[in-house]
Amino acid sequence: MVVSTPAPRFGLSLPNRAVLFGYSPELLLQAAALAEESGMFDSVWVGDNFLSKPRLEAITTLSALAARTRRLKLGVICMASFPLRDPLLLALQWASLDVLSAGRTILGVCIGGSSKSGPDFAAELAAEGVQDQDRIPRLVEGIQLLRQLWGPAPVTYQGRFHSYANVVALPKPMQAHIPITIASNPRTNGGAANEERALRRVAQLGDGWQCDGTPPGVFRDRWDRIRGYAAEYGRLDQVTDAALHLMVNIDADRNRAWDESVDFLERYYGIGSVSAEKMEAWLAVGPPAVVIEKIERFVEAGCTTLVLRFTSSDQLGQVQRCVEDVLPWFVKATAAARV
Repeated sequence: MVVSTPAPRFGLSLPNRAVLFGYSPELLLQAAALAEESGMFDSVWVGDNFLSKPRLEAITTLSALAARTRRLKLGVICMASFPLRDPLLLALQWASLDVLSAGRTILGVCIGGSSKSGPDFAAELAAEGVQDQDRIPRLVEGIQLLRQLWGPAPVTYQGRFHSYANVVALPKPMQAHIPITIASNPRTNGGAANEERALRRVAQLGDGWQCDGTPPGVFRDRWDRIRGYAAEYGRLDQVTDAALHLMVNIDADRNRAWDESVDFLERYYGIGSVSAEKMEAWLAVGPPAVVIEKIERFVEAGCTTLVLRFTSSDQLGQVQRCVEDVLPWFVKATAAARV
């Protein structure tokens, strides 16, 4: 009997912020090359911020990765700077990246942090002249403009933040339709109406959804709701990808893996910036069987793309161990399900 259960796709999330605390940029490129050579990974991703969380700039880094890979899709995990970027410039930059990579890009966008997230976020917004309340409408307007600027016709647009008259942006992307995923983690204390608005934005504007630090049950509920809203908008066949950004550390000693992960994340995001509750939801750490079990719970909840960031100083060793001891289980499980 043949079943239609799709195999989960796996992406590698590179810590492009880690160059600020001693990681070599070449190490990131080597990790991507190793992931591609394994044949087990489908994509490679980098993070994005301007001033709030300094790092190697996302589009520049993806351009370097495009030159070092041939098959992996190239994506941004939550382009937090999206509301701060000029849509015309971004359209040209991203189309150029898509052409240079032979049509391998995935653009993941989000609204970024508010000024209440901390002084660095407030300074970032102030430097770009963006108000907190404008982040969501800028996201919406930006996505709408990218779709038009990447289309065949000259763009005349009068919006709240941007206006263009008969603009033709060249080059066009190689892909006829650039996948745009929207990263959204509505706060559980933000209210039901806020959560619904966030999920409806994904259903109405995106090709997929990204999240992190989300328990499997919440993941399933939100993805089901996004798909339901997409059906309302006549977009069910377009909103097809549910991605999870998962922190992973593979080690026979779970306590050691946990401690190394906490140390890594506190350096990466700042001490005290990640709660113990989020750590529990965020991390898959310990022996391969433990990591497999956590990933499997998200696959069962409807996750189609698992983007793994290794919370370890040994990036190459973690990629290799994942390729040898974790990912083959899902290949075998998928093959068995199809028989």
